[in-house]
Amino acid sequence: MLSTTDAIVLSLQPHSDKAHVLHAYTRAGGRINYMVYGLGRKNTSGKYSPLSLLQLTTDERSVRTAQLSYVPVSLVSDPYKRAISLFLSEVLYHVLRHPMPDEPMFDFIASSIRALDESREPENFHLQFLLGFALKLGFAMEEEVPIPRTRSERQQELRRLCAYFEEHVETWEHPRSFEVLMEVFD
Repeated sequence: MLSTTDAIVLSLQPHSDKAHVLHAYTRAGGRINYMVYGLGRKNTSGKYSPLSLLQLTTDERSVRTAQLSYVPVSLVSDPYKRAISLFLSEVLYHVLRHPMPDEPMFDFIASSIRALDESREPENFHLQFLLGFALKLGFAMEEEVPIPRTRSERQQELRRLCAYFEEHVETWEHPRSFEVLMEVFD
């Protein structure tokens, strides 16, 4: 039986020469992994970039069709936003593990993706996102967080937020993209 749902791409990983595993956060079912066939090993298609918003038609656990529902152009073309999107998709990949629908969480993430894409000054976006994400997960920070103005303040705040997530999220893994993000904004 075919079903259709909105989805956010968390990761696309090669499975074989003709298949990939799409890790997605869906409106209808929370975190679901799907098989995607026909992309080839090197041709992974831009529509499956991290944080792409798709409308998927699926049968059981494989994707029949995937249509972009929102094209976050600057998340691919802007190196700063690209680094942020890779970091955020990695955080979401490790934190959102359950196949349980949560429409408010889906809407929060989808609207955040649009806001990042449209942002003219994204340097603190990932910090603001992590604060809002912690609130949605139910462990908001009690103290107010000052807006970082310098690179070193931004790095310090990112370290602090990642340590906070590590304390509160059992499945937390230190993001591999963390160091790249630390170096991006000079």
